[in-house]
Amino acid sequence: MMKILITGGAGFIGSHVVRLFVQKYPNYQIFNLDALTYAGNLENIKDIESAHNYTFIKGDIVDEVFVVNLFKKYQFDAVIHLAAESHVDRSITDPLAFAKTNILGTMNLLNAFKVIWKDNWQHKLFYHISTDEVFGALGETGLFTETTPYAPNSPYSASKASSDHFVRAYGETYNLPYVISNCSNNYGPNQFPEKLIPLFINNIVHNKSLPVYGDGKYTRDWLYVIDHANAIDTIFHKGKIRETYNIGGFNEWQNIDLIKLLCQQMDEKLGSGKGTSEQLITYVKDRPGHDLRYAIDATKLSQELGWKPSVTFQEGLSKTIDWYLANQAWLHNIINGAYQHYYQKQYNQEV
Repeated sequence: MMKILITGGAGFIGSHVVRLFVQKYPNYQIFNLDALTYAGNLENIKDIESAHNYTFIKGDIVDEVFVVNLFKKYQFDAVIHLAAESHVDRSITDPLAFAKTNILGTMNLLNAFKVIWKDNWQHKLFYHISTDEVFGALGETGLFTETTPYAPNSPYSASKASSDHFVRAYGETYNLPYVISNCSNNYGPNQFPEKLIPLFINNIVHNKSLPVYGDGKYTRDWLYVIDHANAIDTIFHKGKIRETYNIGGFNEWQNIDLIKLLCQQMDEKLGSGKGTSEQLITYVKDRPGHDLRYAIDATKLSQELGWKPSVTFQEGLSKTIDWYLANQAWLHNIINGAYQHYYQKQYNQEV
């Protein structure tokens, strides 16, 4: 039975990846390692907590001794590494926290993997999940490809770029088998409500303002989180060792256009008058280091491994809104902090 460590599996993207692997591969043993910081929520994966092939471990990848002991105990065959500090605004106010988790945490995992398996790399894999933000900003044309030079502009993207480089360096120096994927902006169920789409859904429900940075013309490629989980599954099983794959939705939207579409769909679903939600839009001062445009070219992943998005943005956004409207209790528990006490007594650092 293959033993796979998935880090950050109580978070937004990680919870969807954990669920997919637990349900799709009953012959795999899935270990979910999460520190349960503010963005980790065990309610995200409550439906699989009793699965025979699932184990949750509370712990912090920044703790070197803990990580090494964990690898010694379980002898993981593969790592799917999603654990990260990921909110750009938070990285501006506390860049050191991002360096600790995203750089040192990744190095601890790499070191433990190297120590346990040494040169015995057969059927082993370290899969590192990264972001398109490592590439910096695009102009009005062009797309990020797997060979685009790195040019990070925020502490968050700099920390992720550094971790990407360390993964590649361990591959070159120690022959550690790895793959890396860089994805575009994710959206969908279970996303922490500091992010644009869930934040604005909640604000519209409660008739609060919708703060838009600058002129609202920042452009992003948007990827439905379940499509991202399926792409990770595809790359894990079919990707070539020491290759990088871009994961994108082929789906660029300026922020203001996305927000207006969101307002339109919310008005329809809530039965509000047309244009009601748009009246909540408020333009605010831009944040430092704000990249104008990201756009991913996922052609390599599509042509070589056969992956493609399953939904259009309009469809995915509609599904996302429906989920949040149907799960107001989940959202309420996030906002009032109750989610942080979920199974707090049952789960402690294990090793």
